[in-house]
Formats: sequence, structure tokens, C-alpha cells
Amino acid sequence: MHVGAPPPTTTAPFVPPHPARPVRLPPIRELIRLARRNWLAVFPAGTFSRDVVFRRFLLRNLVICNSPETVAEAFVDQHAAFQRKSPAHRRALAPLLGDGLFVSDGALWRERRRVVAPVTHPARLPELAPAITEAATALAATWRALPPGTPIDALAAMGHLTAEIICRTIFGRALGADAAAEVVAAFAEYQALVDQTDIASLLGLPEWLPRFSGRRTRASVRRIHTVVDGLIAGILDGGGGAEASLIRSMAEARIAGTDRPMDRRAFRNEAIVLFMAGHETTANVLAWALFILSQDPASAARLDAELAETLGGRAPGLAELPLLPFTRAVVEETMRLYPPVPLLSREAIAPGRIAGRDVAKGSIVLVAPWLLHRNPKLWPAPDAFVPDRFMPGAPRPSRHAYIPFSTGPRVCTGQQLGLAEAMICLATLRQAARLELEAGAVVEAVARLTLRPGETLPMRVWPA
Repeated sequence: MHVGAPPPTTTAPFVPPHPARPVRLPPIRELIRLARRNWLAVFPAGTFSRDVVFRRFLLRNLVICNSPETVAEAFVDQHAAFQRKSPAHRRALAPLLGDGLFVSDGALWRERRRVVAPVTHPARLPELAPAITEAATALAATWRALPPGTPIDALAAMGHLTAEIICRTIFGRALGADAAAEVVAAFAEYQALVDQTDIASLLGLPEWLPRFSGRRTRASVRRIHTVVDGLIAGILDGGGGAEASLIRSMAEARIAGTDRPMDRRAFRNEAIVLFMAGHETTANVLAWALFILSQDPASAARLDAELAETLGGRAPGLAELPLLPFTRAVVEETMRLYPPVPLLSREAIAPGRIAGRDVAKGSIVLVAPWLLHRNPKLWPAPDAFVPDRFMPGAPRPSRHAYIPFSTGPRVCTGQQLGLAEAMICLATLRQAARLELEAGAVVEAVARLTLRPGETLPMRVWPA
């Protein structure tokens, strides 16, 4: 936890906030209470340096893979056995996403991925990057015009920015700013309300047994579905003019081996997946980066020097990104410390074997980038913000030691788009203004569906 104060003046690397780590696992009741509030706080300090953890929790066997070797065993070598999302993960996302890509597995997952993957393929970057620069430039102009010291919620601002980018790139203008803002607000509420622990499944209760879902949770889902259903109706019924968008391309795609498109419910589920993946994760990365830079004057000065020398006040396009190695390093180190999705959970649908030990069908197999990215055996000074780890010439981390976009067959298809978006936005906004943490503000890493700096990030804008 970090209390807002003047940035430190020491030359030691800045250590951003993380939850306190217990010496050992607390009693089961306290463990469940902690997990429901913020499951990042349940891991004892010693867990971070373990290669693998086998544990019995209630009536489930848990396996935590925390080394490049065990991650590869689980998510690459034995993908067929460990491809299914865990019951808790499915319970958390199914009310919102139905059978969308984040939740589905097997033949359905393969069918949908073939339709959805081209939407964010790296080959699309040249056509998408100008819209990213446009949206970032518009917000930068707004910040430049603000009176010095204007208070903002930087987390909300980044959410609205990335939603605008999604509208300009994936959904086209048909979604509209008001509708996009409605989805952003409803998804934030959904995250705050949804229960990700699913104790019932850990007790061995059958999946068909209904779980309680609160009225506010159902209302937030309805808000999102209403907006996206309207968008889809406009596209599939020929409304919205002839404007091209990647979501329209997806609507026109055909399921492999057939001459039919996805039905409307499937289309809605995948549209929400795209919106959630495309706005929420990048917004969190940008919010964390802006916070860190407000507290780490040495890194901020290096970034400012690179931007001044390379861009001279201009917003970057795709062509300039290779000329911004420190900007990229800041983004990558931010994702190391605060991976957008900090826990990747699977359920074994067949027996497997990890680190020489049998893994029974029904076991929960976890890969936690939150742990992996802070494993002291893989990362010196693992809690410190050290962008030099990702600078040209530095030793690259092992392939499965750094997985902010997951790994294996279920790796995020939009990872190159997300990295480019974060770099363009950070470089553009940093040249427009400096953000200062509001005095007395408390910033805490909180994991729900994604890893956020709390519910809000109160900062003040000082135009450059």
C-alpha cells in the first residue's frame, strides 16, 4: 500500500505498492474472507519463490505452477488436459460472456477463435494504429487545456480513452461515446460485485446447482447486454450506414466448414469479450504506469528525455514505436509488476502430470503471473520497478517467465495491438501533462477479474 506523498528522492529503484504477505496461510475462514476482498493478499511470502505448489483446499486439489518449466508443462505441453477454465472463473464470467472465448473450451473454443482471432491480428496494426493516435491526441489536447492542478480520476480517464479506441478500431463509430461509457461503468460495477471464489465448487457441489447472483450484478449484466445487442442489431440488420469496422468483418465471417455466421447470441458474447479485453486491460496498464511515473522521478525523467528527443511533442504513430525503447520498457515492466490478468486458472478435464507428480482429473491448475513475475529466482529485486530489465541488450526473460498476455494456445491474439496501444497513449499523454497523485490518496493493488489500482486513482493534471 502506498500513501500519496511527494515522490521519493533516493536513487534506489522505486517499489510500487503490493499487499502485505502473510508468513503462512491463514485459517480457512480468514483465507476465504481475504480472497473475496483481494485474493492477492492470500499468498504467503514463501510462495513467490516456489517452482510449484501442490495443496488440498477444501475438497479440491490445487496445483500452482510458478516456474517457466511448470508453466510450459501445464499450458503448452498438456493444453488438451488443462484447457478448461476453472469453475470459479467460469462462474465469474459466464453471466456476462455466456460461452464467449474467455469461457469456452474444446471444439467450440476452436471454432470461435477462428472467427474472432483475425479481428486483432498483428497484420491489422497498420490500419488500427492511426485511430489509437487520434484518440490519444484528443485526450492530450483536453489535458493541455485544463487549469493547472485539475483533479481527475486517472483510472476512469484511461477506461474512457481505451473505450474510445475500441470504438474507433473494433466497433466503428456505431457504438457511440455514451454507449461505450455505459459499458465501461457497468463492467466496473460487475467486477466490484462478482464473487470469484465459488466456494461451492471447492466443496465439490455440482456445477448445475444454482449460485446466488445479486440484483446489482444482474442489473450490470443487463446494461451491457442491452448496449451490445443494439450495436449488433444495427450491424446485422444493415443499419449504421456502410462504415467499415472489424466487428462488421467478424459478423460477415463464416464458421469454419460451414456457410453460416455466428448466431446473434454468440456474436454478442464475442463482442463483449473483445470490448472487455480491448479496453479494461490496457486501461489498467496505463493507469498503473501513470501512477508509477508520478512516484519515480528518475524513470519519469528518462522517459521525458526519450520522448523529447524522438518525438519533440508529436504523438507517435506505429512507425515511431521502434524508436522508443524506454517507453516500451516502462510498459513492459508495468505489466510485469501488475499483469492485467493476474491469475489464470484451469480445471483438469483429464489426468496429467506436472513436475513429476500426477495431477488428477478435476484438479484446479493455476498459473499466477502475479507470483511468476515476482519470483525472486527469475527476477532480481522482484518488487522494484526496473524498466532496464526490458531495454535492448538486457537478457530477455525466459519464454514462459513473462506472460502478461497468457501463453500457449490460449495466448491473447491482441497482445501486439495492446502493447502498441499502451505505448502510443503513454507517449502522447506524457508529453501533454504531468500527473501528480492526490495528497492523502491510497493506492492498492486489487485483483478482481483484472488487476486495478483500487476503485479510483485520484490525481491532479499539470499541463506541460
